[in-house]
Amino acid sequence: MTASQEPVDQAPQSEEQSTPAPADSVEALQAELAALRAELEAAQATVNEQQDQILRNRAEVENIRRRAQDDVAKARKFGIESFAESLVPVKDSLEAALAQPDQTLEALREGVEVTLKQLAGAFERNLLKEIAPAQGDKFDPHLHQAISSVPAEQPANTVLQLLQKGYAIADRTLRPALVVVSAGQG
Repeated sequence: MTASQEPVDQAPQSEEQSTPAPADSVEALQAELAALRAELEAAQATVNEQQDQILRNRAEVENIRRRAQDDVAKARKFGIESFAESLVPVKDSLEAALAQPDQTLEALREGVEVTLKQLAGAFERNLLKEIAPAQGDKFDPHLHQAISSVPAEQPANTVLQLLQKGYAIADRTLRPALVVVSAGQG
């Protein structure tokens, strides 16, 4: 066979096989586009959901912050309520003592002692403790304030005299005890 006698169908077949038909490629692109759009919509839905969650979380954080501020404000406002309640009977006792016109010195002294016990009980219930170092105790700058230092036979920084009691509440010094301390032997 010569080249001119070859079947005509062979050449066009190979051309058709190597190049897809335009209709097939359009359909494939449309299918791919539809799949990409579906992915985009799913991703956008996820983003929207996460943004909503972020907004809800921010609102929750703001609510927690606001509640905490309210709790702090209430604690400041009503924190001393228990202490104030324990002081009311002390005031009542003092007023009752002053209401008695004809009191002997002994009756007045007895009333003051009872009132002082009431006050000490109120302090104890509210964790308010006295700082009253004894003579010879070691000076503690966290609990004591040295008013003066005098030469003495005791070692340096030893309490010689208590001038005024101090007070602490829950291990926090409210007022240091005023003391005279030893400067050591001079």
